[in-house]
Amino acid sequence: MIGSGRTPHARETSRLIESAWDRAGGATLGTITWPETGASWLRHASRFAAANPDLWVMAGPATGWAQMTRRLLWSTPWRPERTLATTAIGDPRTLALVGLINLNGLAGATAHGTTWLVEDDSLQHPAHTEDRP
Repeated sequence: MIGSGRTPHARETSRLIESAWDRAGGATLGTITWPETGASWLRHASRFAAANPDLWVMAGPATGWAQMTRRLLWSTPWRPERTLATTAIGDPRTLALVGLINLNGLAGATAHGTTWLVEDDSLQHPAHTEDRP
């Protein structure tokens, strides 16, 4: 399941992720978008979590992502450790909107092709070595 904010950049990122996943032989259960502002994200969170996929993917601007993620944590079986997120979400200021303590296991890629991971309530950037890509 792929979810994103509704900005043109977030929607395009979501489309590109879905296309790459499909080309690699994966099956996308669906896509949803969420607003940057709103009274409630419950309907969006419920739809995003309902399929209970092996992996969730999230893209989008900070404010909407944080609101959506809080609602996912409070109201659904969504789990950060089964979620990949885009570069913008991996910004420490964005993650702080939800709190690292709530996001253990959330992982993503940076704009430079390296990875980030929330682990032990902190943002980690695992080192890449010749032996371990």
